[in-house]
Amino acid sequence: MTTTNRVMLVDGMALLFRAFYATAMSNYYMINSKGIPTNGVYGMMKHLFTAIETYQPTHVICCWDMGSKTFRNDLFPDYKANRGAPPEELIPQFDLAKEVVEALDIPNVGQVGYEADDCMGTLSQVYSQHSQVFLLTGDQDLLQLLQPNVNVVLLKKGYGNYAEYHEGSFTDEKGITPQQMIDLKALMGDASDNYPGVKGIGEKTALKLLLKYGSIEGILENIEELTKGQRTKIEDSLDMLHLSRKLAAIHCEADVDCSLEDALFYINDEKMSAKFDELEFKNWEKNIVRM
Repeated sequence: MTTTNRVMLVDGMALLFRAFYATAMSNYYMINSKGIPTNGVYGMMKHLFTAIETYQPTHVICCWDMGSKTFRNDLFPDYKANRGAPPEELIPQFDLAKEVVEALDIPNVGQVGYEADDCMGTLSQVYSQHSQVFLLTGDQDLLQLLQPNVNVVLLKKGYGNYAEYHEGSFTDEKGITPQQMIDLKALMGDASDNYPGVKGIGEKTALKLLLKYGSIEGILENIEELTKGQRTKIEDSLDMLHLSRKLAAIHCEADVDCSLEDALFYINDEKMSAKFDELEFKNWEKNIVRM
């Protein structure tokens, strides 16, 4: 299917965090005359416009986490419990980032109880039926969403450096399908999201088992064939294995929608300039917008 629509779904939180920490390491918070730090929002805009220049989307939507608690915390209270509170210089920039995105006439999308990933998954399934979709993020979890017409663009160090995946390139590199990534994470757990998977099974063993048996069901059906150690570990962690799979899967039924009409990418220069100047963004014509 050929399509002229190129829809970019942006992981707002991933861009904002990455941009914030890139300069916060050297205590450079870009505090303006109103006492508001703007380093995260400034860098986020630079990431956004660099990606737009690179991928030339016709439509852009920005997806956000809406608060720190989601349905995954109801399933597993320790989900992401290892993450500390955000630095105080970042806190005012969450709302500020959404304001700036709004000034660019890019829709902000999110749903309480769900993560930005879930919103991106939900929207990508809708748009991919008639458009080419690019998921811009720093989060490898989104690789499970790869399918025809859905590419994942992972931010790498610096600006304008990306690892771009499509369905085929992912399978060539990893040996498994994007969908199998959910079972991979269920087996090996995810330290950054703070769920254990099967204790004692790492990526290497998890990949080996999935390549041989295809899925968690396939592994369990053939558990007699596993080594004694593997079998014991899986049997001891059966409940956590099934729970980890629920935590690892991006939920593509979030209650979000956004018409392509609303997402058409068109910048009102006056509105954008007024916002950037209000926040006292220095040299933004040179550093951010080069379109």
